[in-house]
Amino acid sequence: MTTPDRVPDKPALEGLEAKWGGVWETAGTYRFDRANATRECIYSIDTPPPTASGSLHIGHVFSYTHTDVVARFQRMRGKSVFYPMGWDDNGLPTERRVQNYYGVRCDPTLPYTVDFVPPFEGGDGKSTKAADQKPISRRNFIELCERLTVEDEKQFEALWRTLGLSVDWTQSYRTIGDEALFTSQLAFIRNVERGEAYQAMAPTLWDVTFRTAVAQAELEDRDQPAAYHRVSFHKPDGGTIEIETTRPELLAACVALVAHPDDERYKPFFGTTVTTPVFGVEVPVLAHHLAQQDKGSGIAMICTFGDVTDVVWWRELSLPNRAIMGFDGRIISEAPEVITSEAGLSAYAQIAGKTVFSAKQTMVELLQASGEMIGAPKSIQHPVKFFEKGDKPLEIVSTRQWYIGNGAKDEALRERLLAHGAELEWHPDFMRVRYENWVGGLTGDWLISRQRFFGIPIPVWYPLDADGNPVFDEPIIAGREMLPVDPSSDTAPGYDESQRGVAGGFIGELDVMDTWATSSLTPQLAGGWERDPELFDLVFPYSLRPQGQDIIRTWLFSSVLRAELEHGVAPWKHASISGFIVDPDRKKMSKSKGNVVTPADILEQHGSDAVRYWAASSRLGTDAAFDPQNPTQIKIGRRLSIKILNAAKFILSFEQGADAGSLETVTEPLDLSMLASLHTVIEQATAAFENYDHARALELTESFFWTFCDDYLELVKERAYADGAGQASATTALRIALSVLLRMFAPFVPFATEEAWSWSNEGSVHTASWPVATELSAANPQVLALAGQALIGIRRAKTDAKASQKTAVTSATIVATPEQLELLRLAAEDLKAVGRIAELSFAEGSEIAVTDIVFAPAQES
Repeated sequence: MTTPDRVPDKPALEGLEAKWGGVWETAGTYRFDRANATRECIYSIDTPPPTASGSLHIGHVFSYTHTDVVARFQRMRGKSVFYPMGWDDNGLPTERRVQNYYGVRCDPTLPYTVDFVPPFEGGDGKSTKAADQKPISRRNFIELCERLTVEDEKQFEALWRTLGLSVDWTQSYRTIGDEALFTSQLAFIRNVERGEAYQAMAPTLWDVTFRTAVAQAELEDRDQPAAYHRVSFHKPDGGTIEIETTRPELLAACVALVAHPDDERYKPFFGTTVTTPVFGVEVPVLAHHLAQQDKGSGIAMICTFGDVTDVVWWRELSLPNRAIMGFDGRIISEAPEVITSEAGLSAYAQIAGKTVFSAKQTMVELLQASGEMIGAPKSIQHPVKFFEKGDKPLEIVSTRQWYIGNGAKDEALRERLLAHGAELEWHPDFMRVRYENWVGGLTGDWLISRQRFFGIPIPVWYPLDADGNPVFDEPIIAGREMLPVDPSSDTAPGYDESQRGVAGGFIGELDVMDTWATSSLTPQLAGGWERDPELFDLVFPYSLRPQGQDIIRTWLFSSVLRAELEHGVAPWKHASISGFIVDPDRKKMSKSKGNVVTPADILEQHGSDAVRYWAASSRLGTDAAFDPQNPTQIKIGRRLSIKILNAAKFILSFEQGADAGSLETVTEPLDLSMLASLHTVIEQATAAFENYDHARALELTESFFWTFCDDYLELVKERAYADGAGQASATTALRIALSVLLRMFAPFVPFATEEAWSWSNEGSVHTASWPVATELSAANPQVLALAGQALIGIRRAKTDAKASQKTAVTSATIVATPEQLELLRLAAEDLKAVGRIAELSFAEGSEIAVTDIVFAPAQES
């Protein structure tokens, strides 16, 4: 029952986030009830872990709201919802922030320093350039990363709580914490044991001055002078194909020519071969979508390796590796085996041992002498990648890397991965093809090793032979009991630390795993896997994976792969894919483009329910435009939230009679019709939610709500105020409808609905049961619809007569079809009351209209 002190005099949205957020936390409203949960009643969510560096943007609010409305719906449907939150603090953004914030850089060859104090903490004006940064061990570096990301995570959690995410905050994980280290390393070890992980030579960005692999966090682009050289390759029929290149010194490393698959000029040559100039090596002509039709001659040579695009082509087209660049930045002395002609070997001998600059000069001279260079070089300026503290352009050299098989070379595995994609229920379904295309187009296994510092160390050491050289073919794999482990500072099993780096001893692997190698294990991380097998068995496979469309080929695919390799099943039943947030010019919002909007001010200005309404109004897979200067949908959401509070206050202001309360009390045709309409809305909205169409569920509920407020409340309020047989019917119907509507709006606007619910109910609306349609009337819903049209006609007639809506009417006639009149007569008394009509007549016509209105004499002027 309503108590007068519960209903405020002036309901407001302000302050509800803090009020109810605290109540939910204290009461454990969203806590996963593990003790009483069974596998059948659990709804588990593999929540995306946001990158814990910098700040969240409005796109996060958009997509995470989509997940939250599903979680709230499932909870109200009686499910025990496992809804954790992870923090993706393992990656380049964090690494870069730590370097700049603390003035340090990682050198994994250095020993760990206990109680290390960084040179400074950001904001004191000191330089953070690499040359001025203090080198520290990887373990010290990771500790600083953890220290900084913890602060970011606190800010993120505060914003998520403000937004009203119904996350269980006792279920959280970090992608660089001990649990993530253990899980990632254990999964890798098991991949090795089953033969799914292996080593191979692969291209790496390399600084020739410092003789080191360079992490992406340490890269910078610098504009450099260069030149295009137009060179002829020879076709078997004696003709030529001309390419333009800035790196003629790499002609000996050429493995193919490539053009865009839609380029009509080169379509006839795809699948054929040509011969390289000077060296006379036969190479294929291939198609790839990254080739630029409008660049140079539209066809390029692929060398191993001139730039990062060469690496992509080499990997995706499964090309041979003919690298000729040494770690010192000079052309290696041994020519590729495919160069067999005397002339080709002689030409190679002239560039062997030379720097890039000298080798380029020599190759230009050789091409000009052979007549295979057309015209003079054309000077250009273009960006070139440098190590941030280096003074020479980076080269790409071949180094030993770790891979995990992904189906590219294993047809049986590929088919299993495609089968998992087929059994997965995609929302929207058209996103499925992106997964299928990716899996079907795989040409190389998954390279998981990275030359970075802040990441999960690969748990491997290598023995050193009598000459001190690593024996890579005999890796020493960490045992489970050692995990988590860092080979750069922890000793290899069977050795002592004094043997590190000496002949007959060992060295530790310095590479770390790709961030996706950890993120691909979020189902295992969140669910406890080996650490808590009982929990894992309860929640895995998960019910839902929500995520963005741009990482289907990375996060979604890699998660399916790891689940297949480890468990032989798909990791979830459903995948919900959110669209992008775009700016008013329909450009995707991203930090790199500088057009992102941070949500804190928007939430504070408009309220969380309003922002959630905007997000929930968009269907899955659909992009949404956002203009912070004119957030129309957010304003609509705020208006709706305020209306919910005001409508609840108005409905609860009616006193219920002693016989009011149960559905049997509802006897009046209009009340029964309203409940019948609501019955239909419940059925349709529930079906929409079950099909992961939350936007449709919101649309249906909102549409009914405005009809309910604008028409039904107006039609019955006089009866609800008055004493009599119809009063109990009206007030009961109103309270039933309010209860249903608050529960149906609860997933979308949790703060306003919780506030209104608390005025007349105990407990939380968010743990109340979702409405069931069969509880309501099965009467004809058309009575309310037709009465609403008639009410519009009455209002219009008074407006046209420039009369107040409160003006009394002596008589009026409602015109409608015979079938409509039969139903309208059932609402006659309510129409008379709301229109202040003394005598209401009905006449047959083709459409509903109000005619012959006569105002009471006292009101005629």
